[in-house]
Amino acid sequence: MLCVGCGSLQAAEPRTILVLGDSLSAAHNIPTEQGWVQLLDRKLAESHPGQWRLVNASISGETTAGGLTRLPAALTTHKPALVILALGANDGLRGLQIASMRANLTQMIELSRGAGAEVALIGVELPVNYGEAYRSRFRAVYTQLAEQYQLALLPFLLDGLVDDLANFQDDQIHPTAEAQAHIRDTVLTWLQPQLQ
Repeated sequence: MLCVGCGSLQAAEPRTILVLGDSLSAAHNIPTEQGWVQLLDRKLAESHPGQWRLVNASISGETTAGGLTRLPAALTTHKPALVILALGANDGLRGLQIASMRANLTQMIELSRGAGAEVALIGVELPVNYGEAYRSRFRAVYTQLAEQYQLALLPFLLDGLVDDLANFQDDQIHPTAEAQAHIRDTVLTWLQPQLQ
């Protein structure tokens, strides 16, 4: 039969990158298609055609506890090859227990790996008014988990933006639509080794 083995000639389905984040990844107060995740999805469609698709499971206001609650269903639904965890900012801004944040992120890493996905971790820096002691303990969660689990770590999602308030909306927390391409490029450069 001429059809024998013809299935192998079909292009493989694109692998899924699941982004689990908060308002910094959810295009807060700007059109969804202008957020860095959607911009990255379009960029990957150009640079790696047919290989990757992004699913943005980010929600404004999300904490690590909320992300942990939602992750199992997202893993089942989307079957990602790579999970990007971009959570923790709201834990920090609300002054939540750092030990709880670490435990939640740890469980998300292990759940993702248990589902066969690679994991990459994106951190965030807290404002200076939170005090250096809290900020350094908060920052250490990301570096320690990255070392423990051998994860790719982007230490600060907004690297290169914070020195200019023009990059932020009126709340001085969320980047403008114009700043999203910078975030996309930062994430893409960091992700390149994971995409090979």
